[in-house]
Amino acid sequence: MTGNSSFKVGIYIRLSRDDGNIESDSIIGQRSLLNQYIKENNYNLVNEYVDDGFTGTNFERPSFRRMIKDIEFGKINMIITKDMSRLGRDYIGMGELIEKYFPNKNVRYIAINDGIDTFIDNTNNDIAPFKAIMNDMYAKDISKKVKTSLHSRMKEGLYVSGRCPFGYMKDPTNKNHLVINEKQAETVRLIFDLALKGNTYHYIAQELTKRKIKTPASYYNYVWNTNCLSQEYGVWVDTTIKSILTNQIYVGDTVQGKTKKINYKLKKTVKNKPNDFIIVENTHEAIIDRDTFNYVQTLLPKNVKRPEKKRFYLLDGLLYCGDCKHRITIRYQTKTDRSYTTCDYYRTYSKYHVCTTHTNNYEALEKVILDNIREVCKNYLDKNIIKDSIGNIKLEDNTLKIKKQIESLEIANNKLTETLDKNYMNMLKGIIDEDQYIRVSESLKQEIESNKSSIDNLKNENKESNKIDNKMIEKYINEFLSLENPNRELIINLLEKIYIYQDKRVDIIFTFKNVT
Repeated sequence: MTGNSSFKVGIYIRLSRDDGNIESDSIIGQRSLLNQYIKENNYNLVNEYVDDGFTGTNFERPSFRRMIKDIEFGKINMIITKDMSRLGRDYIGMGELIEKYFPNKNVRYIAINDGIDTFIDNTNNDIAPFKAIMNDMYAKDISKKVKTSLHSRMKEGLYVSGRCPFGYMKDPTNKNHLVINEKQAETVRLIFDLALKGNTYHYIAQELTKRKIKTPASYYNYVWNTNCLSQEYGVWVDTTIKSILTNQIYVGDTVQGKTKKINYKLKKTVKNKPNDFIIVENTHEAIIDRDTFNYVQTLLPKNVKRPEKKRFYLLDGLLYCGDCKHRITIRYQTKTDRSYTTCDYYRTYSKYHVCTTHTNNYEALEKVILDNIREVCKNYLDKNIIKDSIGNIKLEDNTLKIKKQIESLEIANNKLTETLDKNYMNMLKGIIDEDQYIRVSESLKQEIESNKSSIDNLKNENKESNKIDNKMIEKYINEFLSLENPNRELIINLLEKIYIYQDKRVDIIFTFKNVT
């Protein structure tokens, strides 16, 4: 190419929120400088590419991508920017562009203020990589300052997220303070009321959809799929119900910092551990009182991970294996027309002998348990001392139970780790191939992580979860004793868990403590 008229020029302009209010960096300022430069050098301007409000740490910008397409189609063969930082602040990406992509496409690049011109052999071109690194470091420094500022505001209890949680809106007089959105708050209260009755996430979601109650997404005007059952109201899903029932924001606390970016160049985020959340109590008006919220948290484990079944079981979700502490499932057998219990852990890993079947006739088991609950409830109301053993039902303090659960899970993890080691040795000896080793090992590792998560949850379990108001206890007990066939709402309010052992022993943990 010879002569300035042979160049088909595209000017690239970028401004991000991190650039501040510097006049020369504004869109108008950059455009004026670039047009003046083109006029002075008699270049042929073909197109202008502007990305307003986009960071320079990545190249996923609409006008930048359009500019690259125009290069590919031969529409432009020269790019001019105010300086290198306008093109980008990622030094790796800038190196790829200036050192490889532009030369390969025979594109001339000029950064006016940096004195960069890839078609001229000068010293400024040699130091371009160092300028790219400095621009990258600037972006990193800005990111740190913004992050520090946000954390500081979060710790003050100021709400800094863009979108408000369902049930709230931003205070018209203070954008960092939440006030109740009464229409949405009614739905939140309904969800908690349904949860108090022992309903699953799935049931609550179906009930809200059936009542044509608007979903959070409906309020945010999401574009609906044409197959959606309700364009106007949307369809409630289990995950939405869970996120509302477990969100501490509804008791008046600001909970932020749940996620973090992998680094300043990527938009992708990862979840923080609960211990790293930034929680400031009593920053806004509560929708749900704290006692109700805490009580619902104790009910949730009883009502999750239970697939929808054709047959209803009163004790479903409350049964646990007394030996390995995993859930016990209730299954119906068509041939014998009866229901039976089985340990989930045994059923999943039966060939590793980590537990046993724990098979019981469910109907008989339910009758024995209900009879013993009645006996305990009568004693409670009579203010008699609950004996350590009633039939083959043993009552233990919940603190001791938690300790035993943790010990059992730790023992289970030790066994799984030993199995993992044996599996590796079997691969080395050629007993199993690498694919078998990877498949089995992944399953074992997932189980180990699941157990670790359960241990953490048990350690963090609220010690107050076993304490219920005495009047409330008596209310539930009187209702229970007055009914020949008690309902699930009463059962989950009276019981924490039921442990079943292989030798047919049964341990019941009540929501109230033994009477002395």
